[in-house]
Amino acid sequence: VNSRAAPYSFSLGFVSAESTRSKMGGENVRLYVKGQVLGYKRSKANQENHTSIVKIDGVVTRKETEFYLGKRIVYVYKAKTQKQGTYFRAIWGRVMRPHGNAGQVKAKFSSNLPPISLGGGVRVMLYPSRV
Repeated sequence: VNSRAAPYSFSLGFVSAESTRSKMGGENVRLYVKGQVLGYKRSKANQENHTSIVKIDGVVTRKETEFYLGKRIVYVYKAKTQKQGTYFRAIWGRVMRPHGNAGQVKAKFSSNLPPISLGGGVRVMLYPSRV
């Protein structure tokens, strides 16, 4: 167990395509919504790396972001060295609050996202449910 991990981090180091999709009636059902990292929280002069701004596909208004607040979010990337039998690694986080009126959200991750993640894809999981 990683002592530096956030209290909400999972022990899953890798999320495979098989574990994020399930077979229902012969069709693949994606259990997450795709998103894109736009940048870090910032002002004119300062940048705060601990909070990332994420655009969720299909969300275009501030009201639509309410469904995603508190949802788990994961940035999956491929590393050069193999650990635990896989080259893929993941940084888990959580959607914290809306950002602006165009459907963007602010998210915090267990460790800050690296700069190479900017413009990259994230998965916004459809859990935990708040219904």
